[in-house]
Amino acid sequence: MKHTTPAATVGVVGGGQLGRMLGEAAGPLGVEVVVSDPTPDCPAAPVVRDQVVGDFDDEAAIRELAERVDVLTYEIELADPDALARVSEETGTPVHPDPDTLRMIQDKLVQNRALEDAGVPVPAFRRVDDAADLRAAGEALGWPLMLKARRGGYDGRGNFPVESPDETAAAMERLGRPAVAEELVDFERELAVIGVQGDDEVRAFPVTETIQEEEILREMVSPARTDEAVRERAREVALEVLDVLEGRGVYGIELFEVREARGASDSASGERSDPRVDGGILVNEIAPRPHNSGHWTIEGARCSQFEQHVRAVLGWPLGAAERRSPTVTANVLGDVDEPREARLSGIEAVLRTPEASLHWYGKREVRPLRKMGHVTLVDDGDADVDADVDADVDSLLRRARELREGLTFR
Repeated sequence: MKHTTPAATVGVVGGGQLGRMLGEAAGPLGVEVVVSDPTPDCPAAPVVRDQVVGDFDDEAAIRELAERVDVLTYEIELADPDALARVSEETGTPVHPDPDTLRMIQDKLVQNRALEDAGVPVPAFRRVDDAADLRAAGEALGWPLMLKARRGGYDGRGNFPVESPDETAAAMERLGRPAVAEELVDFERELAVIGVQGDDEVRAFPVTETIQEEEILREMVSPARTDEAVRERAREVALEVLDVLEGRGVYGIELFEVREARGASDSASGERSDPRVDGGILVNEIAPRPHNSGHWTIEGARCSQFEQHVRAVLGWPLGAAERRSPTVTANVLGDVDEPREARLSGIEAVLRTPEASLHWYGKREVRPLRKMGHVTLVDDGDADVDADVDADVDSLLRRARELREGLTFR
């Protein structure tokens, strides 16, 4: 009997670290990847078939990409949904996730309204076009509040708190574009779920705890250090989010485990679900792509988020999403004061640790707090048993931080 691999080619708009890791996951499946990216010899280039050089919204580059592949996807929200839709119609190359999903997620006001209309719990929010709107939002939602750019912000970019009415004019001048004001959520911890939409099946990876500082994701802990009821509710909410989104692929769903909520929503009725009744979970943001919070799945899950995304966009059967063992990931950030050539030292301790894995993103320039790679540490525990696991992940987190602190670009 003749055996063959189900060879296919996936086109990815964006060739950063996510494109690189998609290429790494696609190879063992017999799948080739071609990326488009404005940076020549981008981080993904060494591990993919080829690169088309062009901006994320360059329709000619997207068309060239589409003509060379079986399906289009994207690894950055700066992709142009209108260009993707036109190119897909003209070339017959499908796009996943659907451009309409990208269009909705690119505008945080549209995203919040769509989720709220579907009954998905979100923080109370208001549309903000100027300082007067921001003051009115503060009166309705309470001070302080969180100001978010409607467009052009992702992974925490374009988000910052506003403490009082006296700061509204300066805040709007600093942001410089239309925004959404959200209640400042009093959360116990931040959580994330990587959801997967397949051709006719859905998966959700185990709930992960995300640890952030200064709006930058620093560490991921799986399983999340919370009780099983909260984890189950977080998973339920993530599946509710997937029901709102169109198109196959992986979605990073960021959540709050809240203590309490206040304020009133932007909806016409003013009604909103109470997260204290709903199990203490609110949706923060959604990414229509693999997400930093899911990097732990490369070593820690039976099928990584990157392999799942490749399978999903091609319409292939999805892989298992179960966790293999308790897993912690620590991001390696630029520890420099100004941009310089990226030369990482101190890797010997990571390489000598049997449970540790080092991932380098291939960026040639290091900048202050730029994500340059990550270190993952896995435990030999039973992936199906979460009882008394907090001590295990606490120990893993301490060790991952120690290994990460030994890495430097200085």
